[in-house]
Amino acid sequence: QVQLVESGGGLVQAGGSLTLSCAASGRTFSRAAMGWFRQAPGKEREFVAAISRNGVTKSLLDSVKGRFTISRDNAKNTLYLQVNSLKPEDTAVYYCAADFGGTYLPSRKPTEYDYWGQGTQVTVSS
Repeated sequence: QVQLVESGGGLVQAGGSLTLSCAASGRTFSRAAMGWFRQAPGKEREFVAAISRNGVTKSLLDSVKGRFTISRDNAKNTLYLQVNSLKPEDTAVYYCAADFGGTYLPSRKPTEYDYWGQGTQVTVSS
């Protein structure tokens, strides 16, 4: 089993920034590709960003490129999402997820991920 715990969400004004963290425990963190997804009320869960096991390869949703940065610290078993220049449409619950499937390239598909955190709320006011 893997436990993923997100933190760092909150209420910010448009243009503001947050750093989301996801602390992992239970299995070797460095063996998992990791992803961030978000879900707004009444909408499907949406891919935001993903990172390979060694942190070299990253994938980002087009609408967040230049504003969001995904990173990981395998020594600390922690995944990060730096979110800058926030917009009201970024409002959602943000989830981290772990993919132990062994593929190198991080996936954008929620179904590829084996474990999920409970989510952290990000609310952006206009």
